[in-house]
Amino acid sequence: MVPRKKVLYIDMDGVIADFDSAFHHLDPEIREEYRGREDAIPGLFALMTPIPGAIEAVTELSTLFDTYVLSTVPWRNTSGASQKIEWIQRHFGAGEDGPLYKRVILSHNKHLNRGDFLIDDWPHRNGAAEFADHNADGETIHFGSERFPGWTQVTEYLRSRV
Repeated sequence: MVPRKKVLYIDMDGVIADFDSAFHHLDPEIREEYRGREDAIPGLFALMTPIPGAIEAVTELSTLFDTYVLSTVPWRNTSGASQKIEWIQRHFGAGEDGPLYKRVILSHNKHLNRGDFLIDDWPHRNGAAEFADHNADGETIHFGSERFPGWTQVTEYLRSRV
């Protein structure tokens, strides 16, 4: 019997997609119009570039873990859902051989998902803080923290937890 792979969830914005990179592509008037509610900008999610090392790390980790993107879509930007999927298809492939093929979960309640690890840059929003409480031995990895500043550290840590 093949042992079950541990389940790994990876947040998208600020973890695999550089949220701030999208603003360089926007007209200053649009940025001003949406000041304070930037995540509602139409088309914003399609403009993001990958976080350095994210594509390679997620591709590798998908061979070691049962891996899913677990992201939140702003309530007032419903086109964000399709943009996130299109972004994943563009950077990871749209075919069945892609590491994230049909492995996208959009939720405002990340703690409701069952799994072993959640990588998130905002560990206290959208249920990320409660993830470990709802999953015996579950762990939230705070991406961008002192301990896990980038993909090199996250990947090294998770390789040791397979």
